[in-house]
Amino acid sequence: MPSPVITTLTQAVARRGSDPLLTWYDPATSARTELSVRTFANWVDKTANLLRELDAADTAVVGAVSVSHPGHWMSLVWPLAAWQAGCRYTTMPSGEAQVMVTGPHNPQPFPVLTTIACSLHPLGLPLAGLPDGVLDFSSEALAQPDLHLANRVDPDAAAWVDAERVISHRNLLADPISERIVVLARTLARTPWQTLSQAVLRPLAGGGSAVVVDGPAEQSALDRIAASEHATMA
Repeated sequence: MPSPVITTLTQAVARRGSDPLLTWYDPATSARTELSVRTFANWVDKTANLLRELDAADTAVVGAVSVSHPGHWMSLVWPLAAWQAGCRYTTMPSGEAQVMVTGPHNPQPFPVLTTIACSLHPLGLPLAGLPDGVLDFSSEALAQPDLHLANRVDPDAAAWVDAERVISHRNLLADPISERIVVLARTLARTPWQTLSQAVLRPLAGGGSAVVVDGPAEQSALDRIAASEHATMA
């Protein structure tokens, strides 16, 4: 069967596809990007299909971008795409991995692995002038079909691996959230896993949504964001 996360996302598309799932803010530039459940799922579909095109399904994806930019919406798409393609998602190099996903800053081809760089543009615009051996995420993903395919996984197999935890597919959707919450992605206590869980997995499980503030912000600015988005602080 598919990962329970992917089953839940598919059900959410059917039930509340036009509702917001993830709203991303960059306080430094005032950029705002809102992804509905359906739009988020579409990026997951396209990214999972890219992994299949690269013959990386059922392997492992190393998400360096989740470490460098844990709160960006592109970073938050990648783990679910990996799980949809039957992959394990890890923040550390892995012998099973075939793909390395990085941010936009001086991306270099990683030995052995296919390297994909994310622009982290608010609207997902592509990167230009990448070195040989580095693929642009936006260009490659948007060229993929919208076809929804979900690989089977063992529910007890590792889905997320980092230096502190190994989480199985069965345990990804703990502690559901039904309300709309503000998530501070770059506080010192916020790890990539905590950001993903608060920003996507818990709201997805409970029918809620998240407003991710991706960068330092004064409390007054956070209060304004929370009020304008009708959200409460996580």
